[in-house]
Amino acid sequence: MTPQELADLVQLRRARDRMDRDYAQPLDVMTLASTALMSPSHFSRKFLAAYGETPYSYLMTRRIERAKLLLRHGVSVTDACVEVGYSSLGSFSSRFREITGETPSQYAQRDHHGLEAVPPCMSKFVLRPQRVPTSV
Repeated sequence: MTPQELADLVQLRRARDRMDRDYAQPLDVMTLASTALMSPSHFSRKFLAAYGETPYSYLMTRRIERAKLLLRHGVSVTDACVEVGYSSLGSFSSRFREITGETPSQYAQRDHHGLEAVPPCMSKFVLRPQRVPTSV
C-alpha cells in the first residue's frame, strides 16, 4: 500500500466515522467528501473501493441499523423514523423493507428476547442489516 493510499484510507475513515456518529443529520456526498478532503466523485469512487458500498448505501444501512435497535426497544415506527433522520415515513418503510426484507412494523412485532444473549461486542456484527435480494 502506497503512502497516498494509506492517507486516503485515513480520510475515508474520517467520513465513515462521521456517518456513524451523525447518521440522523442530513449528510450528502458533498459534505462527506469535504470531511474526507476529497472531491465528491473521487470520494465516492474511493469509498466504494474501500468499503464495498457507496457512501449513500452505507449511511442508509447505518440508519436502518439504529432504527432496528429503537424498534426492538419499543419505540414506535414513526418515532424511530424521525429519530434516525428520515422525514418521510414512506421512504423509511421502503428502505427498511429493501434492506431487511420486512416492514418496520413486522420487525417491531417479532420476539427479540433471544437477542439479549448476544454480547455487546458482537451485537453490531450480528445485528447489522444485510440487504435482502428481492425477487423480480
